[in-house]
Amino acid sequence: MDKIYCEGCGVEIQTEDKTKAGYVPASALKNDPIICQRCFRLKHYNEVQDVEYTDDDYLRMIHQISDTNSLVVKVVDIFDFNGSFINGLQRLTGNNSIILIGNKVDLLPKSTNQNKLIQWMKKTASEYGLKVQEVFLVSAAKGQGFDKVEAEIEVRRNGKDVYVVGCTNVGKSTFINQLINRSSGVKDAITTSYFPGTTLGFIQIPLDETTAMYDTPGVVNRRQLVHYVTDKDLKVITPKKEIKPKIYQLQNKQTLFFGGFARLDFEKGLKQSFVCYFSNLLLIHRTKLENADEFYEKHVGDLLQPPSPATLEQMPALVKQTVKIPNEKTDIVIPGLGWITVAEGGITVSIHVPKGVQISLRPALI
Repeated sequence: MDKIYCEGCGVEIQTEDKTKAGYVPASALKNDPIICQRCFRLKHYNEVQDVEYTDDDYLRMIHQISDTNSLVVKVVDIFDFNGSFINGLQRLTGNNSIILIGNKVDLLPKSTNQNKLIQWMKKTASEYGLKVQEVFLVSAAKGQGFDKVEAEIEVRRNGKDVYVVGCTNVGKSTFINQLINRSSGVKDAITTSYFPGTTLGFIQIPLDETTAMYDTPGVVNRRQLVHYVTDKDLKVITPKKEIKPKIYQLQNKQTLFFGGFARLDFEKGLKQSFVCYFSNLLLIHRTKLENADEFYEKHVGDLLQPPSPATLEQMPALVKQTVKIPNEKTDIVIPGLGWITVAEGGITVSIHVPKGVQISLRPALI
């Protein structure tokens, strides 16, 4: 019998083992299209079943691209650039040209300097050892920025296959769905969800008689906050509308809590503004630094939420990182959450984030 592949996630269909990827009941083989039980439950009940693939399995699949002559489209989450970046991508994809896509641009405040963001993305990608041909900002959900991206892909691929790669939860499948919808009018061709790890194999989308676009499995990056968060909490910390900044005037020795996921301590410096860019649903609390430890222990999961109790059980403990902010307007980026703009700089702050999450500094985008 010819092999059959799930039209939702790309994995090979099988009818023997319910616990393994690609399972369908034998009676479902007559369906058109055929989707595995995992995709069926994801589509109809928004449930995600674990599968036996490891992080290394995903990386081995992506490494197959290095043996091809193709164009690579790398999708990152603008709100989690560091966490959604695939380390060693140049090695995994060989000598193929790479276009970098920053997704979710529609959620940025309209005052964001997009040219500055593009230059920062190019510079940071280079620091990670990745040489990119071009950088584009898009909204996969709304189709914003796709005219330029479509034209660039067509020119750069020059008759070659296209592989779309990215970490879990960056909107990679939504990006491809948008491309397919614009060219063919087919909506939601690929299974999408809030949850990491939806695509389990290469999904082939024909571009013409000889070439195709491939949706690839989302690479799991354990630095992403998303891997420690329940679906309920993820919906709170993931922006869905344009972010409305919240401004706090802080004296030194004051603290801001971002739900119970992160904390900023103003250690040293003159009073100034801290502009916070996070999901509009995430609650921010201010308190005195001397009370901050006790406040967190007493209120995390309650007044300081999310995280919910279920997330707290699996989330690493908060770890302190102290940084001196330069004498210029600077963003402190908390991967997976958002960022804080320090208006003047020349101060010392401590950021508390779950162990393994790495904060970064950049020139202010706004």
